[in-house]
Amino acid sequence: MHIAEIYCLSISTAAISAMTDKLIPELKQWQQRPLQSHYPFVWLDAIHYKIKEEGRYTGKAVYTVLGLDMEGKKDILGLYLSDNEGANFWLSVLTDLQHRGLQDILIASVDGLTGFPEAINAVFPDTEVQLCIVHQIRNSLKYVASKHQKAFMVDLKPVYKAATLSEAEDALDKLEAAWGKQYPIVLRSWRTKWANLSVYFKYPEPIRRVIYTTNIIESVHRQFRKLTKTKGGFPNENSLLKLLYLGIQNASAKWTMPVHNWNLTLSQLAIYFDKRLDIVLDV
Repeated sequence: MHIAEIYCLSISTAAISAMTDKLIPELKQWQQRPLQSHYPFVWLDAIHYKIKEEGRYTGKAVYTVLGLDMEGKKDILGLYLSDNEGANFWLSVLTDLQHRGLQDILIASVDGLTGFPEAINAVFPDTEVQLCIVHQIRNSLKYVASKHQKAFMVDLKPVYKAATLSEAEDALDKLEAAWGKQYPIVLRSWRTKWANLSVYFKYPEPIRRVIYTTNIIESVHRQFRKLTKTKGGFPNENSLLKLLYLGIQNASAKWTMPVHNWNLTLSQLAIYFDKRLDIVLDV
């Protein structure tokens, strides 16, 4: 039924089943396809589903990798399925991307999963890793009493909205002075992750907007959820991956234009990442 919704077709369940079975070789070929050598920006995130195994439903993580290519166009680089989300499996995902031809990522944006930056740099040592500010804020508020959240956010905003790294660090010092004794876990998290949370401050606004959050890949996952919202679980892994693959093909057909101000962003990247883009920019 989801295929009928995607393509506005009215076809029988049997016909849909026959069509989707033929997708499996195409899906596998897509998963193994060669990649471009350079992607200026890559976002990595996971979404979770229930899949039937040995008579019962178990949770699985679908790892999604979204890249912005040298033309500024979005491209899903791969989908991977695992029992749960963890840095070790992300390491295998990144290794697969490398084997398929990916040589360099300038900036990767990810959530706050423990060990994620280290996994990325184990395969792509020169990649700068930006932790998602939105995820960090959400996680911080989980540990702040509801009666304090409004005031806490007033003091937190100057940290992530600062114009410069120096201003952000001054604001972080003030945040800790005001709230550190009440919420030491929250401030410790910001301090521990600061090197990766603060990467975006070194860049001008066009680049900052692209990397400070993983919203761009979360919007892809929202499309996935629309496709799967009527399914409490899936009978097997292929039934889920086929559906998500169809969703990707449908979305990709609309990704024909580069992101806003791409030429300006690319010229700024060429300055900040001296020499690393020369081979693909032909300069």
